[in-house]
Amino acid sequence: MVITHRLLSLVQNSGFANLTLGNVVMLGVGGLLLWFAIYKKWEPLLLLPIGAGCLLVNLPLGGLMGHDGFLHYLMFGTQHEIYPILIFMGVGAMTDFGPLLANPLTFILGAAAQLGVFVALVGAVLIGFTIKEGSAIGIIGGADGPTSIYLAVKMAPQILGPIAVAAYTYMSLVPLIQPPVIKLLTTKKQRKMKMLQLRPVSKLERIMFPIIAAGVTGLILPASIPLVGVLMLGNLMRESGVVNRLSNTAQNELINIVTIFLGLTVGGTMDAEHFLTAKTLEIMALGVVAFIFSTAGGVIFAHILNLFLKHKINPMIGAAGVSAVPMAARVVQRMGQAEDPGNFLLMHAMGPNVAGVIGTATAAGVFLTLLH
Repeated sequence: MVITHRLLSLVQNSGFANLTLGNVVMLGVGGLLLWFAIYKKWEPLLLLPIGAGCLLVNLPLGGLMGHDGFLHYLMFGTQHEIYPILIFMGVGAMTDFGPLLANPLTFILGAAAQLGVFVALVGAVLIGFTIKEGSAIGIIGGADGPTSIYLAVKMAPQILGPIAVAAYTYMSLVPLIQPPVIKLLTTKKQRKMKMLQLRPVSKLERIMFPIIAAGVTGLILPASIPLVGVLMLGNLMRESGVVNRLSNTAQNELINIVTIFLGLTVGGTMDAEHFLTAKTLEIMALGVVAFIFSTAGGVIFAHILNLFLKHKINPMIGAAGVSAVPMAARVVQRMGQAEDPGNFLLMHAMGPNVAGVIGTATAAGVFLTLLH
């Protein structure tokens, strides 16, 4: 009897006995994210830990997100915006703003490619989300995962999981989402257009840019300082040439450790109770809309600029204004070479691409200033 009672108790307290249909579905979602990361190599640095976090939190009775759980303590860095900001430091240390400085006009293309952010915001409000939730959803269109997480934590922490998954999933799908939109808005002749070689950028310009950008942006929009300021700090460490150890740490060890923590904790928010809702499907749909309109906004504005420019720009580079660095720029490069193997657009596309990082962070600052 004692043995039978203990065996029964063991069974009743096992994960199998407490497994719900929702858990099973979410274990499948976690497995799908791991498949995307491992076999498709779609944003594996984030999708793998997010998928792993999703699997772990949906194993019944594990308690990882409970009061004394492992992920509960790691979640402090996500809930208090520490991880996204530290990732921005690493991104700044890895980013070459040279193409942007060589052709400052591409700043405008980076701004124009934020169109999807505002279209998705309006769409979200129209279907019943609050304006704060809509602002967090809209940032998905900027194709910047850390910014999406940063704003979601401040504006709508209850939908952090779906927003993070949508942001990183669609970032990985940039090579599939963008080409049809670009082809719809350009002709074969326009896609073959070659651009003038970029001018050399001096070391002084490279050093002064992050200082001036942080100062000007911070004075105009103080709410953007945590993101833009730290982004520019990372870039200053890179361009100054006097703190290579710090720059290398920000680019490698720091950003890698923080990425693991961020991915696991975001995955930890994807428990069945909170993730399996109609809102999740709506957020995923709005994410697609945001990406499409952001791509279209950059291309259309490039067409408008060409009406006034003596030296025309290839309108495809406007699509790189979404801040999926460097995937969006590579998409433009591949499409240009598909039309003309001698057409090299990568460095031209990197200008609006890195401008998009600043643009998305600035848009987040605008939302925080007006709505938070």
